[in-house]
Amino acid sequence: MAISRNRRRDTRVDYWPGFVDALSTLLLAIIFLLSVFVLAQFLLSREISGQDEVLNRLNSEINELTALLALERSNRQDLEDTLAGVQASLEDSEDERSRLKELLVSGSGTTEQAQSRISSLSEALNDERQLSQRAQSQVDLLNQQISALRRQIGALEKALEASEQRDRESQTKIADLGKRLNVALAQRVQELNRYRSDFFGRLREILSDREDIRIVGDRFVFQSEVLFPPGGAELNEGGREEMLKVAEALIDIGREIPDDISWVLRVDGHTDNVPLSGTGQFKDNWELSQARSLSVVKYFIDKGISPERLVAAGFGEYQPLEQGDTPEARAQNRRIELKLTER
Repeated sequence: MAISRNRRRDTRVDYWPGFVDALSTLLLAIIFLLSVFVLAQFLLSREISGQDEVLNRLNSEINELTALLALERSNRQDLEDTLAGVQASLEDSEDERSRLKELLVSGSGTTEQAQSRISSLSEALNDERQLSQRAQSQVDLLNQQISALRRQIGALEKALEASEQRDRESQTKIADLGKRLNVALAQRVQELNRYRSDFFGRLREILSDREDIRIVGDRFVFQSEVLFPPGGAELNEGGREEMLKVAEALIDIGREIPDDISWVLRVDGHTDNVPLSGTGQFKDNWELSQARSLSVVKYFIDKGISPERLVAAGFGEYQPLEQGDTPEARAQNRRIELKLTER
């Protein structure tokens, strides 16, 4: 009766590690989503930063042109003031020359003095006219330059509006990309979960007669004694037979998984907490657990599984399934775990 009760206790399914693994899988999926999203944001941010540089350059050019326009307007005002002064002086000279002519006609004053004064005023009048023409030419040139500056500022403002519009469109693309990545990732996770269920369903059928092979959550757990000699890392005859069943099932299910789903079979090696002597083949439990997981991976490769679909990891005694130093707890902790998961 005691033996029967012990067997019933050994065959109970431990749901807590499965719940932890489910949370780990969800966390990995979220991390993957965030990684892809950050990468997309990085690529789009480079495009946006380039647009920001263009916007800053355009704003700088607009500011420079605006300052130049203000300077040109100031110069034009100075020239207009000068021109007004020249024109006023020209009018005064015209009035003076007219008055002198009237005096000359009426006979007032000496003729020579009047003619000399008129000649002098005529020369001054010509100088004033030439100065007035030059000032007017400069005013016209400044008006043309101001018009050209206004056209440049208008063109830059249009380019600035177009860049701002592209920036808004890029921000919209980022938000849309995030939504599409969420949907795509959720679909991929669902697909992989379906294939994982198929894979473990087949393994359950194949390995259901073994009491020393357990299902813990979404992992198959093989006791080390099933696969390896004590302290060794080479698969024994029984271990090769069991791993061959797993390899065949993995090859079958691998043909059904689409190529765009990035999956791997993770092989994790674990030991108990009994230290090694350090004088044998392996210095410590880290090396032993790693060597055992590598031995399983290499066997799978020999049976035709692509190395790109396999991951080997050794955890030593630092992730036990059972706490305590009893022989039973240590036996539970000496194990190889197989898990189908994302890359």
